[in-house]
Amino acid sequence: MAVEMNATVTERRDVSHGLCIIRVKPDFELPEFRAGQYGVLGLPGSSPRASYSEPEATPADPQKIIKRAYSVASSSLDGTELEFYVALVPSGALTPRLFALDVGDRLWVGKKIVGMFTLDDVQDDRDVIFVATGTGLAPYISMLRSAYDFDATRRTTVFHGARHSWELGYRNELESLADRFEDFVYHPILSDPEDEERPWEGLTGFIHPFFDEHHAEDLLGGDLDPQRHTVFLCGNPLMIEAMLDVLTAKGFKEHKRKDPGNIILEKFW
Repeated sequence: MAVEMNATVTERRDVSHGLCIIRVKPDFELPEFRAGQYGVLGLPGSSPRASYSEPEATPADPQKIIKRAYSVASSSLDGTELEFYVALVPSGALTPRLFALDVGDRLWVGKKIVGMFTLDDVQDDRDVIFVATGTGLAPYISMLRSAYDFDATRRTTVFHGARHSWELGYRNELESLADRFEDFVYHPILSDPEDEERPWEGLTGFIHPFFDEHHAEDLLGGDLDPQRHTVFLCGNPLMIEAMLDVLTAKGFKEHKRKDPGNIILEKFW
């Protein structure tokens, strides 16, 4: 039995070639969810693929729906639409089909939004460090949009790694927050700054050396302290593994519900 499409694309913004932000409006009432959680998007195997994608590694069954999980970027208080930050996998099954969508097109959205990557276990007096590469930024955007307490007695720092400046999704929004709130800091980091049309004056390289080589203390406004900071990690698994090595050497440990720690991570590659 064919699965019926149950949502409509209401907005599409192309951040760069291979990166886009999609907003969808489900036909059903959105469930309550917590910022940082993920939903599921789907399209039939018969759906067209973006013209600039590559042949898929394994041809999809046109009679079956292809489903994948994506972190929600929109506010948990929105109640009507969901936003997703999506990276194209040229030979993948679903993303080339998502990139062929435009406003008004139909797709399938799961009715549950779940996940443990939330602020629930972070104490109010702890400084928060959000570390992301690529579309791993999405859950943090949801957190920051969902009644985040920017005036609390905590410092919030976002490190976002990308290859190029044009791949820094949500850059304007994050820079605006940094301008408005004294204790909110945004650090974009480029790994390929030599490709920029104009000289890049910001941070360059990979994220983990900034913590390993003690530069983070300058960027955080003080010592990196497991008793003071909670670090979120989301994105490329190589970044996550490198950050785990650096942080555990400094006394941090991965958070688990039955064994609380100060590193909260999400692996979605």
